[in-house]
Amino acid sequence: MVSIDKIKKLRDETEASIMECRKALESAGGDMDKARKILGEQGQKSAAKRADRETCEGIIDSYIHAGGRVGVLIELHCESDFVARAEDFKNLAHELCLQIAAMPSEQEVLEQPWIKDQSKTVKDLVAEYISKFGENITLEAFTRYEL
Repeated sequence: MVSIDKIKKLRDETEASIMECRKALESAGGDMDKARKILGEQGQKSAAKRADRETCEGIIDSYIHAGGRVGVLIELHCESDFVARAEDFKNLAHELCLQIAAMPSEQEVLEQPWIKDQSKTVKDLVAEYISKFGENITLEAFTRYEL
């Protein structure tokens, strides 16, 4: 039996459902690191299942770095307007803008290590949100401007 405190801590860290956190912790024998890895793998599988779904809703987001010398404009798509309006979806768009602003030039964003956690790629981050929302999410386009 896994303690409710561990389940709550894992849920706070990963934003996975309580049941997913409980199952991951039970499978990992209570080990938090193993449970995080299990949840990450589940997120990847969930993302793969949804990859063929059409993404025709979404948002356009922007970011101008301090000093005004670097700017980013992205188009992030999802399946429904409900998800497009969600605060977490907007947060993902902002995280992607920050990632692109930190890049030296326009390159493949999804394969890069995420700037806030080098242990995972940007693709892993997007997969976590796909799992969280239960919808496909695609970075349709982006432009990075630099003076």
